[in-house]
Amino acid sequence: MQEKLAQGSFLLLLIVVSVLFGRIMLPFFSAILWAAVIAIVFYPLQRRWSPLFGKRRNLLALSILLLCTLIVILPLLFIILSLAQEGSNLYEQLHSGKIDLNQYTEKLQNAFPTLQPLMDRFGIEFSSIKQQLTNATVEASRYMATQALSVGQNTAQFLISLALMLYLTFFFLRDGDKLVRLLIRALPLGDVRERQLLAKIADVTTATVKGNLVVAAVQGALGGFIFWVLGVQGALLWAVVMALVSLLPSVGSALIWGPVAIYFLATGSLWQGIVLIAFGAGVIGLVDNLLRPILVGRTTKMPDYLVLLSTLGGIAIFGLNGFVLGPLIAALFLGFWDIFMQDFNS
Repeated sequence: MQEKLAQGSFLLLLIVVSVLFGRIMLPFFSAILWAAVIAIVFYPLQRRWSPLFGKRRNLLALSILLLCTLIVILPLLFIILSLAQEGSNLYEQLHSGKIDLNQYTEKLQNAFPTLQPLMDRFGIEFSSIKQQLTNATVEASRYMATQALSVGQNTAQFLISLALMLYLTFFFLRDGDKLVRLLIRALPLGDVRERQLLAKIADVTTATVKGNLVVAAVQGALGGFIFWVLGVQGALLWAVVMALVSLLPSVGSALIWGPVAIYFLATGSLWQGIVLIAFGAGVIGLVDNLLRPILVGRTTKMPDYLVLLSTLGGIAIFGLNGFVLGPLIAALFLGFWDIFMQDFNS
């Protein structure tokens, strides 16, 4: 009886201390998450380079960290800063009247003369839609401008978070194997199940990050290029926006280039609209159809609709971190039920 009481008390204190420790780490959740993600994604390269460095694990981890900084982190910082700058410029042009959204909406109204009676039949006022569109565009550009100002004002905090992430990444790269063995030893699920679940986490994380980022980068670059060729204002801004929406499987960049193509056709710019539709469906869409199943779907072994729903739900709950956490939670859900069916329902 006394032994059970001691064991129960110890487990209770273990849970309390673990919850308190998690609460202390919560402000650094994003830095810890992305440090772990980078370590997982670059683990195959680390394993390939390991014979070259031998026992010099510090040098190996530092080399991979420098490579990651050059090919991933610095380009992402450039894109973020460019997006903020473009958003600030767009807001200034809207505020000063250099860009008049009413002019564009009036062209659409004139191009579709039967649209107004149809909208009147359903009690929809075109003027209210025009006002809402204007307000949404102004608010979006104002938000990006505010974020640009916020980044400038909180540069120290941003640099500290970035430095913390890189610092943690170094140790995750260097001591990742030891941490995994320690985790397997600590968890009470059985070594076979734990290794199966950890392998699932690694596969889904690598496929989600590497696959989605590659697809998003390629689609964003192609979309920005065709917008620049067709003379669309803010091609760089739209390239980044298309890259962001490309994180969503199935729909992706068509949410951006599709309405622009319709606007071109409606306002008499036929060749621009036809070129944009052909390029969007034949080139940008082909990238999604070819690369995403190879890089994401086959590795995660999840259907496209589940990847889409888990990504949307993850982003809605966790913000930008959700595009990793959403599919990861969905994969763990499937993994746990697969283990349950194998071990308890066979």
